[in-house]
Amino acid sequence: MLNSLAALWLFTYGINAYWLTARRGVPPPVPPSPGRWPLVTVQLPVFNELYVCRRLLAAACALDYPREALHIQVLDDSTDETVQLLAAAIEEQRRLGFSIEHLHRKERHGFKAGALAAATPLANGEYIAIFDADFLPPPDWLKRALVHFADGRVGLVQTRWGHTNPGYSLLTRLQALGIDGHFAVEQQARCANGYYFNFNGTAGVWRKRAIEAGGGWQADTLAEDLDLSYRCQLAGWKAVYDGRIVAPAELPVSMAAYKMQQYRWAKGSIQCARKLLGRVMGCGGSPMQKLQAVLHLTGYAVHPLMVWIVLCSVPLLTVSWVGQHPLSLVWGTLMVPATFGPPTLYLTARRDLAPRDWRRSLAAVALLAVLGTGLSLSNSRAVLAGLFDRGGAFRRTPKFAVVARGDRWEHKRYRLPLDWGSFVELALSLYAGWGMLLAIQGRAWGMLPFLLLYVLGYAYVGGLGLWQHLRPTRQSNGAQPLAASAPQTRRL
Repeated sequence: MLNSLAALWLFTYGINAYWLTARRGVPPPVPPSPGRWPLVTVQLPVFNELYVCRRLLAAACALDYPREALHIQVLDDSTDETVQLLAAAIEEQRRLGFSIEHLHRKERHGFKAGALAAATPLANGEYIAIFDADFLPPPDWLKRALVHFADGRVGLVQTRWGHTNPGYSLLTRLQALGIDGHFAVEQQARCANGYYFNFNGTAGVWRKRAIEAGGGWQADTLAEDLDLSYRCQLAGWKAVYDGRIVAPAELPVSMAAYKMQQYRWAKGSIQCARKLLGRVMGCGGSPMQKLQAVLHLTGYAVHPLMVWIVLCSVPLLTVSWVGQHPLSLVWGTLMVPATFGPPTLYLTARRDLAPRDWRRSLAAVALLAVLGTGLSLSNSRAVLAGLFDRGGAFRRTPKFAVVARGDRWEHKRYRLPLDWGSFVELALSLYAGWGMLLAIQGRAWGMLPFLLLYVLGYAYVGGLGLWQHLRPTRQSNGAQPLAASAPQTRRL
């Protein structure tokens, strides 16, 4: 019975993937450029980013925008040589005429949300653009995003994430597919249909008054971006997504880093669900808006259900009649559309973004399902933590400035330690394999494809994490520190 209820819940999410795909609509119209460009503050949150901090600052300074109307804040919470590297790079750019503040906090209270909350009152601009350390916005990005604020109701403009290293490995290629699906279909559909959608933490522009009206940056969840974007929309501000504007970023190259990123997103979204769903249900939105908000904020809840199903498979398959039980038929019937909903979404995103060669992504989309299944254990831990924890330590995803296949990262700093969950994932792969044998013996053929997905998923996620940890490094140290003074660095 519980398995069928879990399948029903998974079925709901799968059907919603079809719904969003069919309702993705078209991008918003592009308003004309203003006669005079407004003052904008570009915020660059940084924490220990030796390998990417200077290129981030260079990209911000390369924005095609009137220099007198551009104010840059470097929100530097670093505890290593990144502080000195940035101070030297900032001084060089200041000599070229850029207005740049180097805001360095001694204590990381509230982590990224705390840094944004401390810096926003000091922002000179009416509008605030935010870029994480691994992003490289093209020169025309800011002007193209700002034109949407011609509508005085718009408080947020989110743009699409691109990728600097999608071809680096199979892992980065699968991540790129997943992110493209989120932006090209999910964000597009939510914006086009008036559903709540979220600022993705970077590559977006805020109206400063909207931040203030929504209650400002708060650190009681690990998804401060999702939290604030919902609060601003609940306060009456409009959010716009324009997928034609793209800012490339670095994808995590290690399984440990990718799992940590997904853990933070999963825990943060569930914390936001606890915090916000009551307010969403009490607002004056339509039933479909509220349903979509529930599915959006609780999306990561599918992962505990996936783990529950695989854990129950072996005990159920030891019962000789389970394959012929009516509930087994219900379970199998519901799981088929639930399984194919997300792949349909991702293939549609590839067709929209790369209409000439999207068919080449068929195999990769199948492998993306394998990756998503393998992440279910780690993300389940995050969901459970999000149900009971308030806030938490913000562990940022390491960036190594890796682009080409030959670039190495194993010898660099910030490499994460072994995730002991890899051993549990490998054990679950064997467990699902045992379930496959039982399914064959019991002629429960409908369960074989799903159990195979678990076998491959846990083997890939756990095995790659273990292999990358044991892989020998070529060097013993990362980038050498660069000594420099920190002139005009404001302490917060």
